[in-house]
Amino acid sequence: MVRLRRFFHANPELAFNEFKTSKKIQSELKRLKIGLSVHAGTGVLGLLKGAKNHTACAIRSDMDALPIHEKTGLEFKSRVPGMMHACGHDVHMATVLGAAKILAALREKLKGSVKFIFQPAEEVPPGGAREMIKAGIMRSPPVKMIFGLHTDPNITTGKIGYRDGVLMSEVLDFNLTIKGRGGHGARPQDSIDSIVVASQLLNSLQTIVSRIIDPHYPAVLTIGKIEGGTARNVIAGEVRLRGTIRATDNRIVKKVRRALEEIAGGVSKSFGAGCVIEYVAGYPALRNNSEANRLLVETAMALFGKKSVVMLPEPSLGGEDFARYLQHAPGAMFRLGTRNRRLGAIYQWHSEKYNSDEKAMIFGSAILAGAVLQFLNSKG
Repeated sequence: MVRLRRFFHANPELAFNEFKTSKKIQSELKRLKIGLSVHAGTGVLGLLKGAKNHTACAIRSDMDALPIHEKTGLEFKSRVPGMMHACGHDVHMATVLGAAKILAALREKLKGSVKFIFQPAEEVPPGGAREMIKAGIMRSPPVKMIFGLHTDPNITTGKIGYRDGVLMSEVLDFNLTIKGRGGHGARPQDSIDSIVVASQLLNSLQTIVSRIIDPHYPAVLTIGKIEGGTARNVIAGEVRLRGTIRATDNRIVKKVRRALEEIAGGVSKSFGAGCVIEYVAGYPALRNNSEANRLLVETAMALFGKKSVVMLPEPSLGGEDFARYLQHAPGAMFRLGTRNRRLGAIYQWHSEKYNSDEKAMIFGSAILAGAVLQFLNSKG
């Protein structure tokens, strides 16, 4: 697993371009004599047939990296400038391949099949899960339960975190364009300055969560990117904003969306500008199944003791398209503790210094394999 993780980490690839990554995964599955097929361009499905093949349990990993320039100083740091595995997907892939090796060695004891799903493009909505599901990977044999994992730099190595119900929020991304009227910087009276409109709009949007949404419901509206203007003496005729809405309740997402439209339209109109909002398909909220969590927790405790499990009191406002699989089969995602201060594995996801303690993969692979074994044998 260490060898694989370091290969993936050194060779990051962005969404739907995980060609080298896909080839490596296919090679490992072939070596384990696990049947495979390729979907959604670079996605890989491994099928391990057990003693009975009427039903299946699945384990999913994501594959893509992020457009971040790495600053970890690791010996196996990214070889690709501007690309980095800064969200733990390198660890996910290696851990799931570790679970595949364990289960392949136990195939005669499996009362069902195991599907190993390696999907592209988790980081870019609408994501790769949707394409994999469209390709039929949840059928033939039908997946009756699915497990996933995500590294967590806030949980110490040797522990996993779990939560019944909502683990991660719904995501709705949007592109907002302000259309003013460009002109000479010395003659603002002849123009509609879209940069000024954007600056007023940014301040106004901050009131949505703070003054419109009930504080008992977690929600976020973030503008992460602004583009506009061409020169210091030119009034910009158009400004483009890129943002995201996050909430654990779909009703709150809808309320934030309505407020965004009303405020953006009103502020733009007050300056004589226009406003266009385009919504990018996001992710549903990730809701863990309590029975799937029970299998994970019981396995972790049996293998590593009661102190190896931590209940997560609050959901995260991060998004995950693992949620799409849970719309087709019950399942759960757990948080794999990867925090190790001595190794510098303390930075948050999407940081240029993000790193994971590789010892965590021992716990992740064993817990995944054990939960699958328990589920299939209970159904046999």
